[in-house]
This record gives sequence, C-alpha cells and structure tokens, in this order.
Amino acid sequence: MTVNGEEVTRRIEGRLLLVHFLRDQLGLTGTHWGCDTSNCGACVVWLDDEPVKSCTVLAAMAGGHEVRTVEGLELDGELDPVQRGFMACHGLQCGFCTPGMLMTARALLDRNPSPTEQEIRRAVAGQICRCTGYASIVRSVQWAAAEQAGTRTTQGRP
Repeated sequence: MTVNGEEVTRRIEGRLLLVHFLRDQLGLTGTHWGCDTSNCGACVVWLDDEPVKSCTVLAAMAGGHEVRTVEGLELDGELDPVQRGFMACHGLQCGFCTPGMLMTARALLDRNPSPTEQEIRRAVAGQICRCTGYASIVRSVQWAAAEQAGTRTTQGRP
C-alpha cells in the first residue's frame, strides 16, 4: 500500500486492523484508536481519497491502495488550512477526536469548498467529540473554507 505518498510493504497477520497497522507497524500515531466499535471516528483515515474508519478495515484490505493519515495533511512543511482553522478557532480541546475531524473536514472541503453549517455538522456526524459541543469545530471548518477561498477577514472568524 501507499501511505502518505510512500509505498510500504510489511508481512502482517490477516486479522490486523488498519488502525493498528498504521500506529504499531508504521509509527503513525496521529490516527487515534478510540472506541473499538466504530462509533467515535477518531480513527478516520482516507482509503483511496474516501474517509473510512480504520478500525473497520483490515490492513490486508488496504493492500494495493492509497492511505492518507492526518500526518499526510501537512504539505511541504505547511499546515493544511483545516489544521490552521482548528488552531485559530479552538476546534479542539483534549485533541482525541481531532485527527478524525481533520480528515473528515478535509474530505468535505475537497468535495464542497463552501459548505453550510448544516453540511459541516452532517459531515462530522460520524465523529464524537466530548469536549467542544461542535460549535468551535464548525467555526474551524468555516475558517478553513474562507481561508481557501481567500475570503477570511479576521483572525478566528470567517
């Protein structure tokens, strides 16, 4: 498989989950392992540009595919607008859900560069955040959308 642009090959057990492969075999600990039931969304990565909960995918199933983790959002030493938005608008508190939120938000903005609040809330509905109440997460994604469009006018607000 290709992970964040690098081809990787490992001999693994057939029952190894992608989340554990990324964390334990590749040391990519940005992908969090949370609930064990696919409810929390902290483990979201992209499989061939599609967000998936990596706790529901066997690592072997990702063979021959492209995987992108939260570590892959940064490009040439520059944080992605979504990452900057979460910093500017305090879209995280404890940070546990943040990797999954970032990956889901980036996928949303790639498909819809100007989402409404309702569209943002629908996109992150598969993620659980126990800290923020989602308002700051929505603002963070709105900030990133405005930043990408070149319409952001003030720090922390679209």
